[in-house]
Amino acid sequence: MIFAIILLVLLGLSLLVNFSQLAGSVVRVSGSRSVGNSRVSGPRLEETVLEDNSRPSAKIAVIDVNGVITGSPMNQDGYSMVDVIKAQLDRAQEDNRVKAVILRVDSPGGEVLASDEISDALKNFQTGKKSNGSDSENGKAKPVIVSMGNLAASGGYYISAPCRYIVANKMTITGSIGVIMHGFNYRGLLDKVGVAPEVYKSGKFKDMMSPTREPEEITQEERDMMQNLINEVYGDFKDVVKKGRGDAHEKNKSEGHALADNWTDYADGRVLSGTEAEKLGFVDEVGNFQTAVARAKSFGGISGDANLVQYPERYDLSDLFHLFGESKAQQSVKIDLGFDAPKLQEGHLYFMSPILSH
Repeated sequence: MIFAIILLVLLGLSLLVNFSQLAGSVVRVSGSRSVGNSRVSGPRLEETVLEDNSRPSAKIAVIDVNGVITGSPMNQDGYSMVDVIKAQLDRAQEDNRVKAVILRVDSPGGEVLASDEISDALKNFQTGKKSNGSDSENGKAKPVIVSMGNLAASGGYYISAPCRYIVANKMTITGSIGVIMHGFNYRGLLDKVGVAPEVYKSGKFKDMMSPTREPEEITQEERDMMQNLINEVYGDFKDVVKKGRGDAHEKNKSEGHALADNWTDYADGRVLSGTEAEKLGFVDEVGNFQTAVARAKSFGGISGDANLVQYPERYDLSDLFHLFGESKAQQSVKIDLGFDAPKLQEGHLYFMSPILSH
């Protein structure tokens, strides 16, 4: 009897898995669209109501940017934070009832490339285009209002700068305008344990930033090359801030703040409170999420109430049971240190600030 019960349970689980996979494949196919002879797909999104004010004719879309900004895939579907945010912007662009977007940022920054892609997508959205810069069927420019949370610094500020209006809480940590690249040199440790690296290279600079080189082998020419790269990206960061805040002030006039004449003196990697950032023109107003909602209504031409909506990714049973198919090689042990440290990769450029909490 016990053996029969076990078989029935296993049979039930097998049928459930097969059904969920079939349902998931149907959802994926139905969620894609055809362009010419090819089929285009992306993150599966569903609209959820964050705040229902019984006014379906007007919506404000809320898009969250939480944690380290990265272009790495977040799940088994292979889509990254950048992919999801772009899809959410396109969804908001396609809906004529969406009059404005609130970008809710709580991030210490992240990868330079991922931050730049999100920044470009926001610029395109506000000109009435799709996130990739192509023409949209709707083609209507819609404002993006930033609502900063605990932390909106470095890359978090980089993606905020091109937006129409920025609201920060007085306790928000923002700023940290700068670029960082880090690495570790463990040659001394290798020498202590008797490990000698052997390197074969095609050019004298091929092993730049190698963690196994003697520190005295690193030439001044190499250091200058890396610093020039950092300076170039840093210059791009300042250009994004200058143009983004300048364009916003032209549209906002007295409703916002212009950059202070000496703003570049504060673009040296230091962090600022929301109050300090407002004085320097890095943000337009000190307030909370409801302040951003009020601004979104104003700039979006909404009179009265509007529904606040979000576009989270849609998951089904196939995603749940996909976990059972993970190989043991992909499993890892996580040690809880009391906080989640950002996963920085050596040799990558980052717009990253210190993570502060209290």
